Amino acid sequence: MTLTAVSGIRVGHADVSGGGSGCTVILGPFRGAAEILGQATGSRELDVLSPHHLVDRVNALLLTGGSAFGLSAADGVMAWLEERGEGFDTGLARVPLVPAAVIFDLVAGVGRPGPQEGRRACEAASTGPVSEGRVGAGAGATVGKIRGMQGVAPGGVGSWSRRVEGGSLGEATVGALAVVNALGDVVAEDGSVLSGGGGVEPAGGGRKEPWKPGLERGSARGGRPAGANTTLAVVATDLPLSRVELRRLARMAATALPRAVVPVHTPFDGDIIFAVTTSEKEKAVSPEELLSVGVAAGQVLEEAVRRAVSVDRRRATLDQEVSS
Repeated sequence: MTLTAVSGIRVGHADVSGGGSGCTVILGPFRGAAEILGQATGSRELDVLSPHHLVDRVNALLLTGGSAFGLSAADGVMAWLEERGEGFDTGLARVPLVPAAVIFDLVAGVGRPGPQEGRRACEAASTGPVSEGRVGAGAGATVGKIRGMQGVAPGGVGSWSRRVEGGSLGEATVGALAVVNALGDVVAEDGSVLSGGGGVEPAGGGRKEPWKPGLERGSARGGRPAGANTTLAVVATDLPLSRVELRRLARMAATALPRAVVPVHTPFDGDIIFAVTTSEKEKAVSPEELLSVGVAAGQVLEEAVRRAVSVDRRRATLDQEVSS
């Protein structure tokens, strides 16, 4: 089960010609909030997710590669939505609202997502299971750059969801999607490294340990400029949460990242977490109910991050088993 298990969510990917970068669109509409955790973010229209903003619903979210250049892919998403009559009615035109955030995956000779890729991601969007691994916004993602690019490992897109008891509101679905392009290593529940170049394997064998403090001066940049790393995430539910409650949900979900990425939220990362609900209604939610949903959001996001770096490895193992 992936993010699309949440009713009203459609997800689509598009890669640039030749691969190596791309974008991922999450189509709504939905109410949303955002939690900014990194110091090196690249984004567009995040203010529309503020609880103080006039408009309380957005039409889509865009996660994209290409650094700030990739934000132009949102133009293609807007055009696609406008053609279908979606957006905020200004009286003169419907204006689609598409908050967007980027990862840094720039490589010489690799294209950057633009309006064409944004449009293709919308056309590919469906309620089917989300494709994972090095696709869409995760096509050029990497992790484990804490000791330099010589030990870099593939990142990618991961997604997961689960049902949760919503108390007086009944049973609900909570899902997550993560684009993992972190400076740090992605680690398993026992703390061992799943993917990353920062881990140190003991001389006598055993599990690979994640990076620990004591890094030599300047090596965190690893040949890339500050801000060349980011984990972007979307958590979604069909519960009738307000924008204030969604902001709290995003903060609770954020506790997943330190459990799955080491180190995380660094000065060189541009981490952002979005929280959305597809419910058109708003109802009073008790603190106990919000607690239950927030814990579930953290659990599915944690799994999504790990799946982002594991799915291609699982495919390779299956292909090897088939060929043998």
